[in-house]
Amino acid sequence: MSQPKTAVLLVNLGSPDQPTPGAVRRYLKEFLSDRRVVEGDGIMRLVWLTVLNGIILTFRPRKVAKLYASIWDQDSPLRLILNQQVAALQLALQQQMPGQDIQVFSAMTYGNPGLTPRLAELKQAGYQKILVLPLYPQYSDTTTAPIYDQIARFQLQNRNPPDIRVLHDYHDHPLYIRALADSVRDYRVEQGQGDKLILSYHGIPQEYAERGDPYPDHCHRTSELLAHELGLAPDQWQTTFQSRFGPKAWLQPYTDKTLEKLPESGVKQVDIISPAFSADCLETLEELSVENRDIFMEAGGEQYQYIPALNADKGMIRLLVDLVQQNSSGWFNPVSTNNEQNEINDAP
Repeated sequence: MSQPKTAVLLVNLGSPDQPTPGAVRRYLKEFLSDRRVVEGDGIMRLVWLTVLNGIILTFRPRKVAKLYASIWDQDSPLRLILNQQVAALQLALQQQMPGQDIQVFSAMTYGNPGLTPRLAELKQAGYQKILVLPLYPQYSDTTTAPIYDQIARFQLQNRNPPDIRVLHDYHDHPLYIRALADSVRDYRVEQGQGDKLILSYHGIPQEYAERGDPYPDHCHRTSELLAHELGLAPDQWQTTFQSRFGPKAWLQPYTDKTLEKLPESGVKQVDIISPAFSADCLETLEELSVENRDIFMEAGGEQYQYIPALNADKGMIRLLVDLVQQNSSGWFNPVSTNNEQNEINDAP
């Protein structure tokens, strides 16, 4: 019997098609209209949609477009890096899993290439088994759950739909922690070591966590494992949360407020990393690397170093290969032997 056509789908959040107000408006409308991103029913939903369409989408796109233009290089960094991850994973799977005809594709929850259209393309092309790897280390109802939603709607609309598996998270995966630790070590060897390592994660409203979103627990677990892997003392690292929006309380401590206070406590040199991101994007390259640096330096800081996301480096690709192996073994490819698994884990 011939093997069913199989695919791996790497999925990230999304990006506008161009750094223009019109493109940003379309992207933000799709993103911020998702009930998973901004929760609320009934009157609250109507209030939010009124604010979104009447205020946010009127004034914010022009400002955000300028920020995108400052980091744009032929395409958005997030989409460029996603394509690099797809190409690198495809090559690694061919080398480390010979004989397995597994094709790797990209998709985004919002914007292009869209997840639902990509699934339709794969079904049309005859792919019967699809492994979806959301590139969010920590699960949240605001990021990973919309992927489940789109897949469920796609399956409902199709007769004889493909068999689809979705990775829930990898916040404590040993290869993920190792890759993060290696990136910190390598950066510090080249650039020197600050007084403190700040682990800054994208925030979510506190009420989402109180309703059961596991995201903050996943973030803190990632931080603990990374600090242990690096051998850091408790006073050498701290977890914070960035990118709050609106008047409600978000996960704390806030990154910007923390950076404002650190210099007066004697911490004048910081290294900062965001383990919530598998790829650098507007939030890391502009907000975290530029805006928060200005906040820290204006408060009396002397050195601020942003450590890039894993992007398509070898540690990230090694992790992705292992995730494919773990989540597809015995499903769309034969179970690997122990020797084969060891070769994958030890691969450069």
